[in-house]
Amino acid sequence: MEDLEILYFELLKLQIQAQYLKHHTPSFDEISKWKGIDIIYFQEDLRKIAKGNISEKSFYTYFKSSPVVKIPRIDMLNLLSVYTGYESWADFRKQNKLPEDDQLKKEFPTKKQTEISTRPEIPYLTYQPEEKTTEKTNKNEPNKDILQKTIPDNQFNNTNTKNFPEVKIKNSKRGILQIIQQYLWLGLTIIFAIGVILLGFKDQIFGKTFVYCFSDADRGSGIQSELEIRVFKQNESPILYKIKSGECFRYPTNDHTLKMEISSPFYENLTVTRNLVNAPKDETIELKPDDYKMAVNYFSMKDISGNPDESLISQKRTELEKRISDDATIIQVYDNDIYGVETLNKEKYITLVTTPTTSLKNLKVIEMKRNDNGKIILIKFKITNK
Repeated sequence: MEDLEILYFELLKLQIQAQYLKHHTPSFDEISKWKGIDIIYFQEDLRKIAKGNISEKSFYTYFKSSPVVKIPRIDMLNLLSVYTGYESWADFRKQNKLPEDDQLKKEFPTKKQTEISTRPEIPYLTYQPEEKTTEKTNKNEPNKDILQKTIPDNQFNNTNTKNFPEVKIKNSKRGILQIIQQYLWLGLTIIFAIGVILLGFKDQIFGKTFVYCFSDADRGSGIQSELEIRVFKQNESPILYKIKSGECFRYPTNDHTLKMEISSPFYENLTVTRNLVNAPKDETIELKPDDYKMAVNYFSMKDISGNPDESLISQKRTELEKRISDDATIIQVYDNDIYGVETLNKEKYITLVTTPTTSLKNLKVIEMKRNDNGKIILIKFKITNK
């Protein structure tokens, strides 16, 4: 039945070829020799007539070899049948009736049957008695009769005829075993190759994740401010990571080395270099606090709304005036897009942070810099709506 289906499909391919040649002139008339632009034009014609398409891979699978090993799916068969003017694959078969399966095998032997028929015949064993002279023949006439009764020529022929299918079965089993052995060796080779690749490139394939936590070098507690980490890679621009207060930095990588710069508004910048080949996956890095920045932040955010005593306000103002440079750049960043940023001078900033108000609880310093004398020369902050 399968061979009959293949013959129907081969007949359909011939009609597809004829249909295309009616309006097109490919580089070759035979459909099995089409390639490149011919296939593209055929796909266009198929979409135009049958309102469907087949991929280039399917074309090479079913049209470049003849006869094919298997036929396409039914949806593709229906599409190709519509292209040749039929309603469906069933309609094509109905209007192009081929002989019955048994008769077809006799008239159109399959590729497998052809190979079997062309195999060299195994010679039959025949018994050929030695030629004897007339004299010896006459003397041994009774023995000849006995020999004919016990081992006739036909017996040899019949015996070999019966054993011939067994020889074919043994050869078939031997061929199947050889194929199994070939696939077994192929599978073992692939598994071995994959093992070698995994062993040689395990670090590149299975990368490690390193976790870095941060603590205050003076207090031994966690960092209660946002951190910015810039990771430097060879021949690449730095990659910026922002770490929230109290969180650790998780860095998955296949590299053998790591170089990163850690910065914070209230801690001194720190550059860290690590050899990751034998480095621990978890590490705590200590950051040294900048006392000048800490003090300015403390006095900027110190809440005096509950006790607006003049002495406290005066103390806060004096500390800020002492630590902030007279020509410092102070920038307030707004959360909305309307105002953007605003620049304040030293006096306005101190007035803002010494005015008793609950909004100071939401003051967040984004960046702070100081000069060599310890004076703050840059403050960038914002007051959130939370």
